[in-house]
Amino acid sequence: MAPELHPDVAHLSFLLGTWKGEGRGEYPTIDDFTYIEESTYGHVGKPFLTYSQKTRSADGVPMHAEVGYVRPAGTSGVELILAHPSGIAEIQAGTLEGQRIRLHTTSVGLAPTAKDVRSLTRSIDVADGHMHYIIELAAVGQDLQFHLEATLHHEA
Repeated sequence: MAPELHPDVAHLSFLLGTWKGEGRGEYPTIDDFTYIEESTYGHVGKPFLTYSQKTRSADGVPMHAEVGYVRPAGTSGVELILAHPSGIAEIQAGTLEGQRIRLHTTSVGLAPTAKDVRSLTRSIDVADGHMHYIIELAAVGQDLQFHLEATLHHEA
């Protein structure tokens, strides 16, 4: 039996479920690329949502993954806590307006062998069963700039 959704995250319930789609990425230090993504938001009855994401190339080769938690900060704020297998731990905070989330980095933790990542922003918009996001990145000596964009569709 699935637990009831905690009332503190009821206003984030539009994220729940599995989202699949395609995206593209670019950055001055790498070649442009496209990817296929699957992201899942779930809950365990506590005042946070679980999050997992994985991407692969068009021919099925794994590219990236991240896991973490979405936490409410009242009814108009959101916190995102992520761990990346590349040795990066990311904490973001931001605002929630309807089904629009805007996040910015408050802290980045780096393992000794991780790439130098300084900050990120995330813009997430959900409407009519679609999620569109844009991620900006400041890393490896580059200023904050566009890095990723994807449109995902909610799986029933």
